[in-house]
Amino acid sequence: MSTIAEMFSLQGKVALVTGASKGIGEAMAYTFGKAGAQVVVSSRKQEAVEAVARKFKSVGLKQTIGIACNVGKAAEIEALVSKTIEHFGRIDIIVNNAGTNPVYSPMMEMEESAYDKIMDVNLKGAWLLTKAAHPHLKASGQGCVINIASIEGLSPSPNLGAYSISKAGMVMLTKVLARELGEDHIRVNAICPGYIRTKLSEMVWQDKALLREVMHKQCMNYEANPEDLSGLALMLAAGTGKFLTGAIITADGGYTV
Repeated sequence: MSTIAEMFSLQGKVALVTGASKGIGEAMAYTFGKAGAQVVVSSRKQEAVEAVARKFKSVGLKQTIGIACNVGKAAEIEALVSKTIEHFGRIDIIVNNAGTNPVYSPMMEMEESAYDKIMDVNLKGAWLLTKAAHPHLKASGQGCVINIASIEGLSPSPNLGAYSISKAGMVMLTKVLARELGEDHIRVNAICPGYIRTKLSEMVWQDKALLREVMHKQCMNYEANPEDLSGLALMLAAGTGKFLTGAIITADGGYTV
């Protein structure tokens, strides 16, 4: 029987995390590294991912590299996978965390270009990265994909229509890929965060009235940080999650109850 440490170990595995220069992605990448994984920190800007990699290395996570990638561009996704394989030789875990929401407006007032950008980054990019990494996840024999969706993909809020649509698509993408990739021993699950203190949701934390409303709707009077999702991601990535696939896990302090 495995020890607790063994159950949560990622020793010998390679984890690739997008949107990892800050927030949820950075917290998950750090936790994976602490659990023994070799980690690829990815985001749009090379200087940003290199800064995170240096920070990780300074606390002992030597097997960390930063590779820039705009997941809205297919060619950059292919390059990200190729560079990861060139450096580490394998991919066992990917976290599709990169996301954007450049507008806050009703759907009828949204520009087509903004809609396309949201879909390309939040949804299409997750599909393309999983597709590009698929041969390596299959070769792993225990591949794992973690998609970061949102409670907005379960129930929309005003002025976040396109973002909500993209995250609802992420939920269904998770279920479709879980069904299709199961025979390749690849598990695909999604986490739907609620209101977490990140740059993407900073409008909530800057608006005291809105923050009070959020706290009132949550079952827990608790302001969550990115680190609060890391343990859940580790559980999904490690041996503890080996029978979980197609799961859509809400982590929102009870906001949607």
